[in-house]
Amino acid sequence: MPALQHSMDLLRHEMGVVLSSTLFRLLVAAILGGTIGLERELRHKPAGLRTTMFISFGAAMFTMLGDELASGFGGDHTRVAAQIIPGIGFIGAGSILHSRGSVTGLTTAATLFVAAAVGMAAGGGLYITAVFATAVILTALAALGKLERQFSLKSLRYSFEVTGQNTEAMLRELNRILDGEKLGLQDLRAASTDGIARLVFAVDCVRSELDSLTLRLHESTAFSHVTSLGYTEHE
Repeated sequence: MPALQHSMDLLRHEMGVVLSSTLFRLLVAAILGGTIGLERELRHKPAGLRTTMFISFGAAMFTMLGDELASGFGGDHTRVAAQIIPGIGFIGAGSILHSRGSVTGLTTAATLFVAAAVGMAAGGGLYITAVFATAVILTALAALGKLERQFSLKSLRYSFEVTGQNTEAMLRELNRILDGEKLGLQDLRAASTDGIARLVFAVDCVRSELDSLTLRLHESTAFSHVTSLGYTEHE
């Protein structure tokens, strides 16, 4: 009986160590993935808090399952984990959109890919690697994004609303201005109420091009009012 009791105590101890290690790895993966997702959520991006957290958590779980299954039944320890990469690639591809020559969602897809890598690192017990990678990812998403906007390193999609008396005349003038600036017209919407024509459109350009375009729109006599509606980033 003492030998049996000793074996039971030893088994409980080992199970406690395994469970605590497993739960801690999953918790770290969820926290780090959620931190990345929170930054995306605050910027109103498609892949937000829950999506990125689930990606990281799932990658960590698959990494640990692959190791446990191979230890118990034999086989390659990395076989299951290796399938995470094409799986995340499939999900990331679904977040990339092509529309009228522009591509959006690349940053979202890349974020999901590296979030899975963070989950795999946490699932493998590489906590320092996972934390460091998360810090680099957050720095790239936040700080580098500000630098890109500040120094006009990438184009943004700026939206405008112009009003006038005649829709056709406004369209001709708008196309003439955009052709002169070598810019393409995006997301055009036209409406007319109470004898006032309105055009809402978007243009992809950098800051210097925006200043020139805004000046020409205000100088044109075809438009009664020109209103800037802000901008959105290409991901």
